Amino acid sequence: MSIDRSLKTAGNLARHRNVLTRAERISKLKDKEAWKDGGSVFGLPKVAHRNVKVGKKEKKKEEAATPGKEGEAPPAAAAPAKK
Repeated sequence: MSIDRSLKTAGNLARHRNVLTRAERISKLKDKEAWKDGGSVFGLPKVAHRNVKVGKKEKKKEEAATPGKEGEAPPAAAAPAKK
């Protein structure tokens, strides 16, 4: 019997999680310079943790393909349909 994919441990922490551990929240606060050394680890302020997806850039459609631009020749007439 195979193990459910949600229970696998290899890449379990690599995905985006909405809830951060206390240590992760403190490190984020240190990055923002909002953490004082020796402060209480209880009652920490909320820390925004957004998942930023880096995707492929969309290719711009060629402007030459659009008919009716100034300075361009009109598109060739379509071949007559076979009967």
